[in-house]
Amino acid sequence: MTEPLVTRMRAFGTTIFAEMSALAVRTGSINLGQGFPDTDGPAAMLDRAVEAIGAGANQYPPGPGVPNLRQAVSEHRQAHYGLSYDPDGEILVTVGATEAIAATVLALCEPGDEVIAFEPYYDSYAASIALAGARLVAVTLRPVDGRFTFDPAELRAAVTPRTRAILVNSPHNPTGTVFTRDELAEIAALCQEAGITAITDEVYEHLTFDGVEHVPLATFPGMRERTVMISSAGKTFSVTGWKTGWVCAPRPLVTAVQTVKQFLTFTAAAPWQLAVAYGLRHELEWVAALRASLQDKRDRLMSGLTAAGFEVLSPSGTYFVQTDIRPLGFTDGLAFTRKLPELAGVVAIPTQVFYDHPERGAHFVRFAFCKKDEVIDEAVTRLKHLAR
Repeated sequence: MTEPLVTRMRAFGTTIFAEMSALAVRTGSINLGQGFPDTDGPAAMLDRAVEAIGAGANQYPPGPGVPNLRQAVSEHRQAHYGLSYDPDGEILVTVGATEAIAATVLALCEPGDEVIAFEPYYDSYAASIALAGARLVAVTLRPVDGRFTFDPAELRAAVTPRTRAILVNSPHNPTGTVFTRDELAEIAALCQEAGITAITDEVYEHLTFDGVEHVPLATFPGMRERTVMISSAGKTFSVTGWKTGWVCAPRPLVTAVQTVKQFLTFTAAAPWQLAVAYGLRHELEWVAALRASLQDKRDRLMSGLTAAGFEVLSPSGTYFVQTDIRPLGFTDGLAFTRKLPELAGVVAIPTQVFYDHPERGAHFVRFAFCKKDEVIDEAVTRLKHLAR
């Protein structure tokens, strides 16, 4: 039988997460690869989901999302960022941020259009752009003074007459960088000069460390009108399996995204939506405690990685630490991570798979610290064997 998969998707086979998670199971290794917590979210919010199921919220909710959640998202955007979005027409609930990104790209991009993204990038970006028949144009983030950033001249050089949108992920997965106001101002100016729509992936908006502030691109002058702001409950409340996200944007952009979204999943599960509405209103103190806990876990893992011989770059947000493996005598992250279970009984993710130019990230490996302290401690103990 000939290959049934369409040509544009043949580069997107089994994800690196599936490969490494299977490797962890097969070898009995500690999985610091995929970024999901091993503890649950706030108990009262979980109870609200159970109550919603018991109360009969088990049929299709409205396509745009449960009104209660759309209102809660609107209140949250106003309270935290001073951004006003009408819950009836400017907010759309999606099946996680991944669907929101895909639906947005499919809604806004014609075949042949170009979408700028910062590499390394979350792997769904390239797949969504390919599904739309568009082309991803990568601008590389490089370490400067211990944090990943971009060259403004390189960003400007990436713009062509075919540029339709720019995908901005901050706090950034997989580097852990949080774009500064100056960096965001550079992006905002470029969007307005070139007439580009910004698609912002802000799922880690509440998970920043060391007092670093997350600033939405939509708060910059002239940017609310051209920004599709995407977030979700998964990372904020440690409920990644709920797959409940949302889009905030001007009405014409939301209408465009919803036109596509309705033929992907139509709507998102009602019980989770009702519980997340409660969480946004009542559980942000729990989120603050989570943020402090994650900062401690980050420091715990970084200390262990440094002792094991890695060069460690400190992230300002997300779940992830980037390491340079060259001090250990390795230069190929993919080969290294495939061998790491044998060397130390730990699984990580090679960062090079998130690049259009993999040679630029071949020496970086990503570790997740959103795990219980005892899991991190055991992983660190095992990784110490690398330094011998």
